[in-house]
Amino acid sequence: MDFTLTEQEKMLQSLAKDFAQKEVAPRAAAIDRTNEFPLDLTKKMAKLGLRGLPYPAKYGGGGAGYLSFILAEEQICQASVSAGAIMAVNTVPEEGIYRFGNEEQKKRLLTPLANGKWLGGIGFTEPDTGSDPRLIKTTARHSGQGWVINGQKMFMSLAPVLDVVLLFACPDDGDGLNAFIVERSKGFAVQEVLETMGLRGLGTSIVNLDDVFVPQENLIGKPGQGFDILLDAISVERMSVAMQGVAAAQAALDLSIAYAKQRVAQGKPISKMQAIQQELAEMASRIEAARYLVYRTAFIRDQGQSIQYESSMAKLFASQVAVDVTRMAMQIHGSYGAMKSLPVERLYRDAKMTELYVGINEVHRSIIANKLLQ
Repeated sequence: MDFTLTEQEKMLQSLAKDFAQKEVAPRAAAIDRTNEFPLDLTKKMAKLGLRGLPYPAKYGGGGAGYLSFILAEEQICQASVSAGAIMAVNTVPEEGIYRFGNEEQKKRLLTPLANGKWLGGIGFTEPDTGSDPRLIKTTARHSGQGWVINGQKMFMSLAPVLDVVLLFACPDDGDGLNAFIVERSKGFAVQEVLETMGLRGLGTSIVNLDDVFVPQENLIGKPGQGFDILLDAISVERMSVAMQGVAAAQAALDLSIAYAKQRVAQGKPISKMQAIQQELAEMASRIEAARYLVYRTAFIRDQGQSIQYESSMAKLFASQVAVDVTRMAMQIHGSYGAMKSLPVERLYRDAKMTELYVGINEVHRSIIANKLLQ
């Protein structure tokens, strides 16, 4: 693998960085404080072509690949992890349709997601299940030329504003799970937008599904193939969560360097103190290791290969790095690091969320161990 970026990748990285600094960064604190979904920013991302980067142009995407997507997300997440996470969530239905949908579904359903006309989410987690499909209670009952879905989903990101969701339910005529693209319609109701400690403004919600009709042509893949679809599609989001951790850590390091240079103690900047220098060096080294682990995962996906194992490893390592580095940043900032008026405190909360969502890290350790012991 060559880590030298192409001119196209550099241009995309620069485009995303400029957008992040001018449009996202000034809004980051308010998004976190109010927990309001930044719909206007998602529309601007769409205009820049950032919401369908990995997918072919014939389906509305940028045709730039997964590494390019990760490069863009990295820049946006350094300004606001929540804003970058919107891009990540939107890839789950895109990935499900692209990898398992037929040609008609790709043109009809993937195109408006990739070109930014629609926003999409994922509906898997329920009150009684996180990662175990055997505990799914949402049902899909045959009715005429389609299905009627009933149930409740937890922690559905983007729920207040999404247009479609890749939703998983137990069919009434078979085993396993089915995967559906459910368009927002009667019976799809947000019960509550949740107050989370980090990744605020992502619209994470409890959603009730009461007799929601889904046409037969919105069944993705084969009957009973839902869990396979989930594992493949969500691996891209897990890779994205890993990059969210890297970006939060990098932002915390940048703030720490700037603070250490201007903060004076004992007659000199604290950046001159060996203890502070040791912390900064440790932070930088961990970030670089995590960053290239994520880049490698994106490179593998660009080769058309599965990244279920690699994305779990990247997510596990990068999220731990994020928590450790943001904690170090708080120590460097001292009492100022705990102030809500400064971004370090927000970065610490966002970093912790990367250890928890899209599978807690204990789940990823099990995935990695099972692969190793095959």
